[in-house]
Amino acid sequence: MLYAWRLGGLGLRAAALWPGRAGLGGVGPGIRAREVSTSWSPVGAAFNVKPQGRRLDLFGERRGLFGVPEFSAPEGFRIAQENALRKADLLVERVCSMPPGPQTVLIFDELSDSLCRVADLADFVKIAHPERAFREAAEEACRSIGTMVEKYVLLPFVNNLGYRRVAELFMFDFEISGIHLDKEKRKRAVDLNVKILDLSNIFLMGTNFPNKIEKHLLPEHIHPNFVVTGNHVIIDGLHAEAPDDLVREAAYKIFLYPNAGQLKCLEELLSNRDLLAKLVGYSTYSHRALQGTIAKNPETVMQFLEKLSDKLSERTIKDFEMIRGMKMKLNPQNSELMPWDPPYYSGVIRAESSSALTQRIKIDLVSEENTDIILILAPLQAVVHESEGLLGYIYCDFFQRADKPHQDCHFTIRGGRLKEDGDYQLPVVVLMLNLPHSSRNSPTLLTPGMMENLFHEMGHAMHSMLGRTRYQHVTGTRCPTDFAEVPSVLMEYFANDYRVVTQFARHYQTGQSLPKNMVSRLCESKKVCAAADMQLQVFYATLDQIYHGKHPLRTSTTDILRETQEKFYGLPYVPNTAWQLRFSHLVGYGAKYYSYLMSRAVASMVWKECFQQDPFNRVAGERYRREMLAHGGGKEPMLMVQGMLQKCPSIDDFVNALVSDLDPDFETFLMDSE
Repeated sequence: MLYAWRLGGLGLRAAALWPGRAGLGGVGPGIRAREVSTSWSPVGAAFNVKPQGRRLDLFGERRGLFGVPEFSAPEGFRIAQENALRKADLLVERVCSMPPGPQTVLIFDELSDSLCRVADLADFVKIAHPERAFREAAEEACRSIGTMVEKYVLLPFVNNLGYRRVAELFMFDFEISGIHLDKEKRKRAVDLNVKILDLSNIFLMGTNFPNKIEKHLLPEHIHPNFVVTGNHVIIDGLHAEAPDDLVREAAYKIFLYPNAGQLKCLEELLSNRDLLAKLVGYSTYSHRALQGTIAKNPETVMQFLEKLSDKLSERTIKDFEMIRGMKMKLNPQNSELMPWDPPYYSGVIRAESSSALTQRIKIDLVSEENTDIILILAPLQAVVHESEGLLGYIYCDFFQRADKPHQDCHFTIRGGRLKEDGDYQLPVVVLMLNLPHSSRNSPTLLTPGMMENLFHEMGHAMHSMLGRTRYQHVTGTRCPTDFAEVPSVLMEYFANDYRVVTQFARHYQTGQSLPKNMVSRLCESKKVCAAADMQLQVFYATLDQIYHGKHPLRTSTTDILRETQEKFYGLPYVPNTAWQLRFSHLVGYGAKYYSYLMSRAVASMVWKECFQQDPFNRVAGERYRREMLAHGGGKEPMLMVQGMLQKCPSIDDFVNALVSDLDPDFETFLMDSE
């Protein structure tokens, strides 16, 4: 999933790609190898080495973070930031002294690159570095660079077709921040950008802030499920997987109880986004946010969501009946289905449908027979093409550690681009996961969910590695949000295909591959209650569109939540709750939450049209690289989709692709009946 923010008028897309969803019911050097089986591949063995010392190579201080000497100490961020801004000033002076043309785009891309080299790295460090001083220095660097809008000028339009797409993107990135306005309005736009950034940070922190209640107000027997401090019980989440209905109900009602400060923050955030959109020439913030995407405008998004909701309706009702039946079976005294029930009871149903969910698998051999790209797995992973040579670097921050964020995500550290001397600046990215460490008794073992997340993040990484854009401003995942998730979601289809899984998944003791029927049942179990899950995503995406639509809002955000939940989800709104105040995606995905669904629709179509028959088809793989991965954001996303599918998909095509993924697999049914 994509968490992206724009740095001032340049729109420098320092992006972290985060998998995982908000839920209504659940919100190098110095390594020592342990003894491993010689039958394991280098990839498998690499998962079973332990870092020696306190840090992985990406946090090494001898050479500086990621080999950049300035970042050997926290104060290096200030130095690097000052150097980058000084270089940016010189580039702006240079571009102002010459007539517009192709060279203008090159200079602005160099400007973008000089700032992104600091901002992108800082965006990762502020999240992941184990030392507070580094995190704070990185946070300040992000903020300082992000508020430099007023120093830069409007990019003249370039008519040369070869440069037009990137020139237009620069134009758009400037204009959405008000560079084209007169001095007074431009200052207003800058002030609004800064205020929106501040409100976003405050709101984001508030989404995770715990609520508390006097402990005598809760039944004593559920106290052990929460943190008890003095006379209060602290509720820090929805406890969606708790077997006790009362625990989930209490957590839901208390954690989602409205906070006046958080509510005011959300209202101000939405209002200021709307003011900024109108100031720079858009009727709504959603219209501003969707320019250049696959969907292009909020009208198309709503058409997509409404059609999908209609198609899901009957399936969702059946899923709710199934979930209600399970609740009645386990708790006959209270069988009414409530919003805190589906995550838990659907999980019970899935577990019953396939024992494969309890299996743990070992990442082993990744076959190199069908690919011309070799991944050298270590804290620093080099990506090498058999004929093109080195493509880039992937830093692997795979394992759990204290104070590390629990999200699995992809960060761009340095974008690829063609330099003035003709050499290509190789991309550098980080994959951050939270895998368990190997132990004395067993290697690192991955659950099916961990494996799917690894494939998902590797999809983002390969997008970054295989892109060969001329400009770093549009390299790799620096593309519209509803396209950025396509490569990562497509990899999930590969991760769930038996022909692929059998290439790397082994029993860690016997070396035996996973049986085909186990993999098939595991995949089928994911379809259990999947319509209700998808309907929930439609509800979230619709709520996001309404919040970022016409302002002033016709009623309160809570009333809109209630109406939208009842229309697009079906389960009743619970009085005195405000789930929207925990909807963290409103910050990074404002007006773009639908992107998860649309990206999955595109990925589904690509899988079925190009890889389902043969996931190792090199011809299809080369076309995928050529038509979709190579361009980053340098080509209109729908044109890339058309090039891959060799047709122009309609809204109905997208909807049908998503719904058909929910259909049961007949072959698995036959295997189970034997």
